[in-house]
Amino acid sequence: MEVLKNKKIQNAEQIRSALTKWYNKNYRKLPWRASNNPYHIWVSEMMLQQTQVNTVIPYYQRFLKRFPDIQALAAADLQDVLKLWEGLGYYSRARNFHKAAQAVVSEHRGIVPDDREMFLALSGVGDYIAAAVLSIAFDRPLAVVDGNVKRVFARLFEIAAPVNISASYKIYKAVANDLLDADDPATFNQAVMELGALVCKPAKPDCAMCPLSKWCVSFKKNHTDRYPVKQKKAPIPHHHMSVGVLFKGDKVLIVRRPEEKMLGGLWEFPGGRLQAKESAEDACIRILKEKVNLNATIESKLTRIRHAYTHFKITADIFICTLISGRVRRNGPTDHCWVTLSTLERYPFPTSNHKFISKLMKDRM
Repeated sequence: MEVLKNKKIQNAEQIRSALTKWYNKNYRKLPWRASNNPYHIWVSEMMLQQTQVNTVIPYYQRFLKRFPDIQALAAADLQDVLKLWEGLGYYSRARNFHKAAQAVVSEHRGIVPDDREMFLALSGVGDYIAAAVLSIAFDRPLAVVDGNVKRVFARLFEIAAPVNISASYKIYKAVANDLLDADDPATFNQAVMELGALVCKPAKPDCAMCPLSKWCVSFKKNHTDRYPVKQKKAPIPHHHMSVGVLFKGDKVLIVRRPEEKMLGGLWEFPGGRLQAKESAEDACIRILKEKVNLNATIESKLTRIRHAYTHFKITADIFICTLISGRVRRNGPTDHCWVTLSTLERYPFPTSNHKFISKLMKDRM
């Protein structure tokens, strides 16, 4: 980390020049790079957070076809937004983006603000989104720091600060600020991220193709496998769940998750965790009573699914149930409904539910 002890990074100008030349020759022709529309760029950056480019492309195209401008997004029903986002994950991004679009329309006359403080005040906009959108759309001299950027800088300068803890962010941000090409921040920011995505990859960096190898400390020392440093995390917890697909005649009960919770606004079949020494069948009956105030009997076991979230994993047993008695007790009339199987596709569901919905449809229709 010797290079970072100086107030100015050595060879900064040469690094900028080499990186820009490489990018101009090698960048991927992605759909959002064909536009300087701040709304389009904002859509892409919201989707690209913790999601791979190839996954994002079709979502981005469908989203803009449905909501071609920020006015259309602001006027949309949140359920329609979540349905388009379905499968992309991290649904708070969609909820926040929808809320931010409404604020832009109501408070900024439908014009995406090019002022950092104004933009940061919008829902779901943090330092990264602000820097990415404003630098790319408006050429604001703001440096981006994401996982790709941190990996490039960690190897380039042998920075030992773990890239997966928040306390290290200011270190990488300071380096990014010092290296930023203030005359062309859009190209520089995209170039660093592209280098991390295409060349300075996590497991096998392609150092022979890297335009920065002549300045890269870890390459010179043959230490690229040691960087970036990551702090070991605690084991990911595992939960055993039970889920009830509850029939009343030809209709099934679905419930909507509270918007402030994980997967907020999405619909799901009632479910929950097993208690100690409780069978999955007993848990299903208990959960239906506790969560929706209904007495039910289990008809059969549909399947077992496994799913991994960011911070935990689940194994869920899914049961076909029949209503015996009771009336649904929830927070309000709009957070549950009885629907036919043929109309399930209208509702946004978490990926975990989709893992058994197809089998449900096949077995019961």
